[in-house]
Amino acid sequence: MFSSSSLKSYLHLHFLVLIWGFTAIVGLFVTISPVALVLYRTFFAAAGLGVIVFLQKKKFSANGNDIIRMLFVGFILSAHWMLFFASARVSTASVCLAGMATTSLWTSLIEPLVNKRPVRPLEVGLGILAFAGLYVVFKFEFDHALGLGLALASALLAALFTVANSRLVQRIDAYIITFYEMIGATLFSFLFLGISEWRGWTGDAPIWPEGRDWIWILFLAWICTVYASTMATQLMKQFSAYLINLTINLEPVYGIALAFFFVGEKERMTTGFYLGTLLILLAVLLYPLLINMSFFKSSANSNQSPDL
Repeated sequence: MFSSSSLKSYLHLHFLVLIWGFTAIVGLFVTISPVALVLYRTFFAAAGLGVIVFLQKKKFSANGNDIIRMLFVGFILSAHWMLFFASARVSTASVCLAGMATTSLWTSLIEPLVNKRPVRPLEVGLGILAFAGLYVVFKFEFDHALGLGLALASALLAALFTVANSRLVQRIDAYIITFYEMIGATLFSFLFLGISEWRGWTGDAPIWPEGRDWIWILFLAWICTVYASTMATQLMKQFSAYLINLTINLEPVYGIALAFFFVGEKERMTTGFYLGTLLILLAVLLYPLLINMSFFKSSANSNQSPDL
């Protein structure tokens, strides 16, 4: 079972996921286009992180190749957020969050390739269980197919992002990683916004925030990104990318509850939708239980914290 220190870190991870579960709802409150929203979010996040790194007297310098890698991971993160907010806009926050539950399935396939280790049947099996939950959601919410498709693509990018960060954090400070990734995300968002405006992809959605938009943008930048993303990156020193992403599957559960509280009847879904999210929750809860059974321990030790 978890040691006391690991349990504290695991609960901290759940708190971060609760914060992320609120981000899709924030995307509904902001009126600007998803691309512009990501641009402002990443710009202010980079600025906030720059101040923190400076005050903590950390060195901004890093290996040239690592800087390029971090900027590229920032590109991936930016695209992930664009698809995430677009999914919530064209469907609902609940459907968007349910689609994100496939992140663990993508991770179970990507992480072994990147880290050159065998695929673990337990991880794939629980990923498939989460995917089965998604299938049930899709079956009962077929009219939200576009939003679900965008969320699936966003989940794939989220898996790539987490696996890449799990390697970087082994040798680079989490604040430095997130700082350079936010710079990369800002550059990509700015470039893509220019292309979107030129091609007319943004439609009628404005690109300049007004009034309360700024409050939500700063919330996304400083709470959901500077705090939550940096702390999650730090936790990757203790937990595998797979466990991180499997826990992130709780985003639909937390997010759907928050969406119903803040948005109301618009977020009420079918019984099948909630059955699907229950399957996702089951996959999340089974992992820490099964991973401590003797049958699974030997295959999991290579990529888990010694405290697990």
